Amino acid sequence: MYSEIYEKSGSDIIHKLGRQYRDYRKRMGHTQKDVAVKSGISVFTVSNFESGSLTGITLASFVKLLRAIDCLEEMEKLLPKLPESPRALFMKKNKK
Repeated sequence: MYSEIYEKSGSDIIHKLGRQYRDYRKRMGHTQKDVAVKSGISVFTVSNFESGSLTGITLASFVKLLRAIDCLEEMEKLLPKLPESPRALFMKKNKK
């Protein structure tokens, strides 16, 4: 399963993520100042992340930003739980 995302640099992906975050924040009715206060991250950093100027945001800061707009559950989509492996299923079945 190939995706065009593999052709993008890490900075390009984070730039796009910042714009998407901005769209979520606005749709949820939060200002950058609201997010800054709730997350403990400066308005300057929030603004730079959303505009794509800040492509070195830490995962910890990103988690704080998601929490600030009540979208922390979106993190689970990054690495969803893997289904049980065929070998584990086989072993479980043969134990009975």
